[in-house]
Amino acid sequence: MKIYKKSVLVVMITLTLIGCNNRNKQTNNSPEPAIELAGDYVSSEYNKRNEGYDWVAVLVTKTNDSIVHISVRSRADKKKPTCTYDTDATKINNTTFKAETDGKNIVFSFKDNVLNITTEKEDDKDILNYFCSGGGSLLGDYTKLKEALDKVQIDPTIFQKTLSLQGILFFISSTGEGSIQQLSIKPNGLKIDNSKISMEIDGYITNAEIEDLNSDGYPEILIYTVSAGSGSYGNVIGYSVNNGKSLSQIYFPNIADNPKANKGYMGHDEFAVVETTLIQRFQIYNEGDTNANPTGNIRQIQYKLKEGEASRQFVIDKILEYPAK
Repeated sequence: MKIYKKSVLVVMITLTLIGCNNRNKQTNNSPEPAIELAGDYVSSEYNKRNEGYDWVAVLVTKTNDSIVHISVRSRADKKKPTCTYDTDATKINNTTFKAETDGKNIVFSFKDNVLNITTEKEDDKDILNYFCSGGGSLLGDYTKLKEALDKVQIDPTIFQKTLSLQGILFFISSTGEGSIQQLSIKPNGLKIDNSKISMEIDGYITNAEIEDLNSDGYPEILIYTVSAGSGSYGNVIGYSVNNGKSLSQIYFPNIADNPKANKGYMGHDEFAVVETTLIQRFQIYNEGDTNANPTGNIRQIQYKLKEGEASRQFVIDKILEYPAK
């Protein structure tokens, strides 16, 4: 009996140790817990703003599970804004995102409600001065606010980007509150008409690109927008340069008009230019899928810029599908 009891005791201790080791392995191998990154982060001078100090804010919004949108804005009620910057940063891990500018990687690291902005390489830190005036830089730490950001002092620009190609420059910006924004496109370098284009858009701008899509020696600009609400339906606002003299708007077809393209479509688009092709990509929703959890393939629609009867237009060239990761 004593030998039996001793054997049982040894087995129980062994099983307990194995269980502990397995739990330790599960803990060590478990992924980092997701943290809430979205919010408004400010420089240390923000707390002295009522004393006249200049300050910078970094507004972080989640685009999808792998991308966050970064908007840097600064005080604008006393003087011209110091720092302005917009980019989409791609996820490296749960607390680190990266964005490329002029071939240099800018790194955004989140820890304990603090956002640190730096560059992947030490020698590239000068790129962070490019987005600020008066010797300023984006480099450093920004603390997440618990209260609402001071909207009275901050630069009201929601999106801004400067694009140039083939000697023609475009300054693109948007302002507004809520789901309705005002888009402004200011060209420079056109031979006849450099008038500013203004329009109202429903939603917000996610990005803008420039490319000579029809290889005529003059650029096209494309502005990608997403509608407000849970659907996040994408759209493209495009303008084409006419022989270096003026601009004309490009027609972008409504995906709802194409049964092959829109089957299972519920928004959440991504757009990008690849060489001279416009790519639209989204995940397909199967019957019964919730808005937050599509289970279908990735559909990729490829558009080419063509001459239309009244204006240039995007025409579907290919529709591809491949499994979602």
